[in-house]
Amino acid sequence: MADKTEDFGDFILPFQIEDLGLHGRLVRLGGSLEQAFARHDYPAVVSDVLGQAMALSTALSASIKYDGIFTLQAQGDGPVGMLMSDVTSDGDLRGYVRFDDEHLSKLDDASELSIPRLLGAGHMAFTVDQGADTERYQGIVELEGGNLAECAQNYFRQSEQLETALVVTAESSDANAPRAGALMIQRLPADAEGTYTRDEEDEAWRRAVVLMSSVTPAEILDPALSPNELLYRLYHEDGVRVFREKPIRHQCRCSKDKVSRTLASFPIAEISEMADDGIASVVCEFCKTEYTFPLSDIERILDDVKAKATES
Repeated sequence: MADKTEDFGDFILPFQIEDLGLHGRLVRLGGSLEQAFARHDYPAVVSDVLGQAMALSTALSASIKYDGIFTLQAQGDGPVGMLMSDVTSDGDLRGYVRFDDEHLSKLDDASELSIPRLLGAGHMAFTVDQGADTERYQGIVELEGGNLAECAQNYFRQSEQLETALVVTAESSDANAPRAGALMIQRLPADAEGTYTRDEEDEAWRRAVVLMSSVTPAEILDPALSPNELLYRLYHEDGVRVFREKPIRHQCRCSKDKVSRTLASFPIAEISEMADDGIASVVCEFCKTEYTFPLSDIERILDDVKAKATES
């Protein structure tokens, strides 16, 4: 590969545009994508759309306060049937994609494919899971837009949340290591002190969106362009202020214990049908780690589950 992903970074950089009363997040993903893609033989267009999904989920997760897991999932009836990316509040990121290689190969000009052609008709869901003792939050929006950023913006437009503008991009090729980036700005709640009129706030928002729309994918993905310099180029006239970076890393959360508990939720007859020579095998979709279980172990796990259910 022609460059090193460590030169690009894996982080969320919060910032605030002082004079415009807005805040935002800049996301860059390099090594985390390389690790996420390492055990998958994705075509370039599939790597790109998954990279976008992972950058988008990272940016959106940084806009809320939570202690748990933020998940972005997009499903459709196109060649790419599912995109999934989740990020924990500690910065652990993972993602995977399901696609039909034969269906994908029949599409023209694969390098310029849009979300309607890749995913078709479907929906995008955002989920915040903070554990067993809390209620999960989920927002759903139809896949309407040329790219994932537009689909997400439609969700914010239809909800009662803060006005949000997004730019998301990704790139992978034989020449360069995969990288992805996202730039997001959000309009802060109305000025309680009355410093600005409503018209002035509206104009500030329009100005910020216009300036953001001038950024190119090449700038967001340029390892030679520092994040501070990128933000300064866009908003130096309006007093951009950056805060401490939050590191992001690729980390799958699968384990043999979690897989065994999932298997225990299926009837033993179904597990026996998929077993080979008395061994049931399960492969993690995210990291491709394979877990094997003798049927005798599954039966013991089922007995343990039943015993615990009886005790409770």
